[in-house]
Amino acid sequence: MSSVSPVLAQAKAEGRAALIGYLPVGFPDHDTSIAAMVAMVENGVDIVEVGVPYSDPLMDGPVIQHAVESSLVAGARPRDAIVAAEAVAKAGAPALLMSYWNLVDRYGVPKLAADLANAGGAGLITPDLIPEEAADWVAASDEHGLDRVFLVAPSSTDGRLAMTAAACRGFVYVASTMGVTGVRTTVNDAAEVLVRRTRAVTDLPLCVGLGVSNAEQASQVAGFADGVIVGSAFVRALADAPSSAAGVRAVAELSSKLAEGVRAGRN
Repeated sequence: MSSVSPVLAQAKAEGRAALIGYLPVGFPDHDTSIAAMVAMVENGVDIVEVGVPYSDPLMDGPVIQHAVESSLVAGARPRDAIVAAEAVAKAGAPALLMSYWNLVDRYGVPKLAADLANAGGAGLITPDLIPEEAADWVAASDEHGLDRVFLVAPSSTDGRLAMTAAACRGFVYVASTMGVTGVRTTVNDAAEVLVRRTRAVTDLPLCVGLGVSNAEQASQVAGFADGVIVGSAFVRALADAPSSAAGVRAVAELSSKLAEGVRAGRN
């Protein structure tokens, strides 16, 4: 059993969806990013996605793009994400790295898997890696008992949904839209349709990302998904704060509100 599986199972037993929060390491600085991730855990986030800063984040919208650019300028590197994953694990929650594949390939697939496992990390989400090209990561994740999370999208055929879900361990990342990450005023109805189609081909938990930014939206998604993934809203909470300490407090407050939202979704 993977590190995220018990957490998702516990959330299910409690009659709610899990709350999954994303932040990139190094924004607005190394120590603050890690403090904010720990604050997430202390205020109701069940699983943390640790973003690995990358110069060409194709899936991400302007809020996250700006943050990761700042992180890179400040010197953030993949090794910092391993350090962050270790801090999250010590705080009591599983940590998944969210990384574009070039970074993993450059770091070295076996080395990253070993370093992540040694740090207590749970696994890896790979937004631009398809299962057909993931043989090295499948082998490394098997060797170290790590989760591997691939994405499905509204454009995925039923056959592709089945193939992708079969390659996942931990959960399936359901991208609610064909666009990029970012805060939205409403959650696309396509998310519920895609969850229904994916549930027909797998028993794995289905966690929905892209577009959730407040407790109301979290509650809406929690009504049909096993996990609710929030990214840009957390990054914006840090970006808009007048100081690092205020940013961490803002992340903590947002975590609490979203946690209430996912608990209200099944009531």
